[in-house]
Amino acid sequence: MEEKNYVPKRESMTFAIAALGQGLVYSCMSSYITYFYMNVVKLGAVFVILLMLLARVWDAINDPLMGMIVDRHTSRWGRLRHYPVITAIPIAVLTILMFTVPFGYEPQKDVPTPVYISVFVAVVYVMWGMVYTSSDVPFWSLPNVMTPNPAERGKIISLGRTIGGIGSAVTVALPIIVGYFISSDEKKYAIMAISMSVIGMLLFCMSSFGVKERVRHPNATKRAPGEPSALSRIFHCKPLMLVVLSGILSFGRYMLQAAAPHVARYAGFYVGGDLSTATPEQFGSNMSTVQLVIQVCAAVGMFGAMLFLPKLYKKYEYRTLVIGSCLLGFVASVFTLLIGWFTKNLFICIPFMIISSIPLGVINVVPNAMIFDCIDYMELKTGYRDNALGSACQSFVNKLGNAFATVIIIAMYVLVHIDPKDVNGVDAAAALTYARSMSTSQNFAMYSLVSIVPGISLLLCAIPIFFYDIVGDKKKKIHEELSVIRAERGIEITE
Repeated sequence: MEEKNYVPKRESMTFAIAALGQGLVYSCMSSYITYFYMNVVKLGAVFVILLMLLARVWDAINDPLMGMIVDRHTSRWGRLRHYPVITAIPIAVLTILMFTVPFGYEPQKDVPTPVYISVFVAVVYVMWGMVYTSSDVPFWSLPNVMTPNPAERGKIISLGRTIGGIGSAVTVALPIIVGYFISSDEKKYAIMAISMSVIGMLLFCMSSFGVKERVRHPNATKRAPGEPSALSRIFHCKPLMLVVLSGILSFGRYMLQAAAPHVARYAGFYVGGDLSTATPEQFGSNMSTVQLVIQVCAAVGMFGAMLFLPKLYKKYEYRTLVIGSCLLGFVASVFTLLIGWFTKNLFICIPFMIISSIPLGVINVVPNAMIFDCIDYMELKTGYRDNALGSACQSFVNKLGNAFATVIIIAMYVLVHIDPKDVNGVDAAAALTYARSMSTSQNFAMYSLVSIVPGISLLLCAIPIFFYDIVGDKKKKIHEELSVIRAERGIEITE
């Protein structure tokens, strides 16, 4: 069973294209929502921090709850396939609303944000997270039921994450390109949100029609008195908890893309001239260029890693890939900080920023496969297969990591006393005036968001994985024993 492939290439590609659609939408939120809230809507830093943290507290309840709901119910379409098509329209609408400044509202310096604006932002942000979870958890559980072959499952995950990552690149490029023609951030992000939401969710729906559920586990049942709950099984699985902890500590992987627009505006890098003599048009173009350089480096490093992962799987354990890439990324981030800051030449840092982005690709893919191996281990030990609940762990980790990245960016604003409300407008002229008034320490603090801060996060991320032990002979034995006992437990596998 381990060597047999079940999934045609066309079906694997359908799943990957659906992941691309999801990536277009998620990247809109993860890469730009902090910048949009603070520099366009001009919400207070404390409010944004509290919103992100409280929303993640709710996700700590919402994600596993969704996982348990999915594991307990099967529709006529199967257990997982129907969720993307059901949630596509709500996600698209909420994404557009997330990047919408309510009509008639104009942020002003020294004027508190109206209560109705704060309520609008909070409601939309929390609702987006809930609906997104309702699609994300079952969608990334699909590889578990598309094939019982763990090697084939790993390839499907890798392809899905790689093609899905293109969504990040597209979303990175679009507002930058539009920025060369439209100076208004409000219009720029509105164009991005509308176009990416419509296209992305149409692609995402393909998974509801072009993917087959071959591994059919019995529905989860009510537990008998004294029997451990699904959550208890999750929390008592040490390898899974190590992967979750590592994922939380890897929050820095989001920062190169998420912090790029902040760095472009506030870090003091000016390409090809002197900031003191720049015109607003030149500075506006400079911001787009700096942001483009940082985000392209992140995309190249991430995609390069994901493209090579299928070949690396044949030679290295998942554990080795995560630890090795994180250590490499940390070293490169140190060089990015030192060389970039002391030369004031962002282009010299390009090789180091690319290398420091390699872990983005590895961590974007490999922990998913590790979590599924943990679910195999739990199934062998307990007799239960908590597919969606295990996937919910990864969903929660991704959102929590994104929130931590956002909080650190905002905290840096507070720490070095940068207040976007001091910029009287959102155009290049206002940004240039403010940039000229900034101190060296403020510039350095913002630059650290795309250099040493992500590097430290990667170093921390590697530590729990040193203790992860579903590798080598142990992993092989788990899969061999599972193939023997699944038929006895009523698990059907179709062609």
